[in-house]
Parts: sequence; structure tokens; C-alpha cells
Amino acid sequence: MMKPHYLLVFLCAGYVSWAQAEIYKKVDADGHVTYSSTPIKGSKKLDLGPLTIVPSPVHVRNNATPSDFLKVDSDTQKNRDNLRRKILEEELSTEQKLVEEARQNLMNGKEHPEILKDKDGKGYRNAVKYEENIKALQGQVTLHQKNVEALKTELLKLK
Repeated sequence: MMKPHYLLVFLCAGYVSWAQAEIYKKVDADGHVTYSSTPIKGSKKLDLGPLTIVPSPVHVRNNATPSDFLKVDSDTQKNRDNLRRKILEEELSTEQKLVEEARQNLMNGKEHPEILKDKDGKGYRNAVKYEENIKALQGQVTLHQKNVEALKTELLKLK
């Protein structure tokens, strides 16, 4: 019964000895270095000695949570999740109203620019002030739209 075992060990040892190759180094006239496993004219055999095998260091895995970390039962967690969902839905509703309000303010700002009167009583429009006002109103619309998208993303993560 032990004979196949010894035969396997003998074959593996023979295979390992074949894996050890001789290495030759040649430096030509231009200084180029060539390494080869077959002898080349003018090359020198390198004596590398035995290979040093260093085991890789053992990495200790840190747990994301400590072992004494308090666990929450599933009912408590569900209640917390439901409360979070309710808060996010309320915030989403508020932000959607604010988007509509900001859009209305933007339309009113575009339709009814501020008219200034000079000393003679003639009305004129301050173009620079108008552009600044429109940019500010558009910024409010964009801000609330981004908030709506962020809240929708958070709600999708809960489901």
C-alpha cells in the first residue's frame, strides 16, 4: 500500500530538480546584458545559491463592528426604517412644493421685470439687475431639483 505513496514522492522530487535551471549572463561589447537558460558563447554561469523563501505576513482582519457591539432586534430596526422612510417622504413632498414655487418665481421674474423710473418719470429696465435676479431664481430651481433627486435616490435605497 505504501509503495504508490513513495513512488509519488520520488516523482515529485525528480520534477522539482528539473525545475532548477542554470542561468547564464552575457554582456556584449555595447554593454547590453542578456540572461539565458542555455549557454551562449562568451557567457558566464551565475551561481545564485539556494532560494530564500519568506512566508507572507499573516494579516489580521479587523471586524467592521466590535464583538461587544449592541445588536438591534428586527422589530426595532423595521420601526427605524419606517420612520426614516416617512421622514424622507415628507422631505420629498416639501422639496417638490419648493420646486414648483421656485419655478413660479422664475416665471414671474421673467414675465415681470423690475421697472425703474428716472428723474423725468420715464420707466426703464436695469438689464444687469434683471440677469442677476434670473440667475438667482434659476439657481433656486436647480437646487430644489437636485434635492428632489437626492431624496428619491435615498428612498430607492430603502426598498
